[in-house]
Amino acid sequence: MRPKTHCYYCGNRLTRKYVEGGNRLFCETCRTPIYENPIPATCLVVVDAEKGVVLVKRDVAPKKGYWCLPGGFIELGESPEQGALRELREETGLNGRIDKLLGVTADKSGQYGNVLMVGYLVKRFSGSLTPGDDAADVANFQPEKLPEIAFSSHRHFLEVYYASVSKQGGDLFADTVLSDL
Repeated sequence: MRPKTHCYYCGNRLTRKYVEGGNRLFCETCRTPIYENPIPATCLVVVDAEKGVVLVKRDVAPKKGYWCLPGGFIELGESPEQGALRELREETGLNGRIDKLLGVTADKSGQYGNVLMVGYLVKRFSGSLTPGDDAADVANFQPEKLPEIAFSSHRHFLEVYYASVSKQGGDLFADTVLSDL
């Protein structure tokens, strides 16, 4: 990630200054600290009644050729849920319904800095698996046959999901519906 050198507001050169409890980029002209925030993104653990998980094979950097959960960056005007379901459609061809928030975590990315990742569980979906958007492939994997997962945040949400299934004795699937939504 390239370091920021100029103010978003006035275009003048930034300095570093201790302000508001931290050493931050600062615009002397605007007298404004420049906050560097994580980029918001989402991913989804999409599961079927046999505990299979939908994964996408990345066709873009970073981690091109690796498998990951469907997901991506939230766009302006979208809620995290809307962004997640849009990414699901774009990358897999599936229309889903979010069943549960799995959590929020952060990943360091050399390309984007920090990414704030919101993970969701989807048990109800329709459509046919079709790779789209930035996906080279899309497939359903059983828990014991998962390939190497590209991102630590995605591995985290898979672990959260499988831990919840084992604690509940598999009852997480009791209300799974695989019909059209």
